[in-house]
Amino acid sequence: MVMVQNIYLYSFAVWVMLVFLAMINGISRGLYAPYTGELLAHQISSVIFSAVIFTMTYIFLKYSGVSGTSVQFIYVGLLWVLLTVSFEFLFGYFIAGHTWEHLLNDYNIFKGRIWLLVLIVTAISPWLANRILTS
Repeated sequence: MVMVQNIYLYSFAVWVMLVFLAMINGISRGLYAPYTGELLAHQISSVIFSAVIFTMTYIFLKYSGVSGTSVQFIYVGLLWVLLTVSFEFLFGYFIAGHTWEHLLNDYNIFKGRIWLLVLIVTAISPWLANRILTS
């Protein structure tokens, strides 16, 4: 039971670190967006952050000693997605003052928005990194 609590506690700590890395990624996007345009900057930062998520998850699992079952790592990924979407909408609306329309815009793949890629990578990274490390 202790290890089960540890996997979720440690995973929450990794998610908090990912929030800070997401903020750095967003600030960095502001540096190249004037040269690429907003849509391409969004796409570039989404791909970069997807790579960061997987890399940080892999490093965490490799060096932390945290272990668990495949199902537990699937739950971690789903928890991260739930936390991410909740944070995005709650912070975005109540703190940053964005409209709901603005917040939902990143989910519109028909307009070239690929934020869903980040959420998919977030969901599968714990399971995939664990699978790679244990095979």
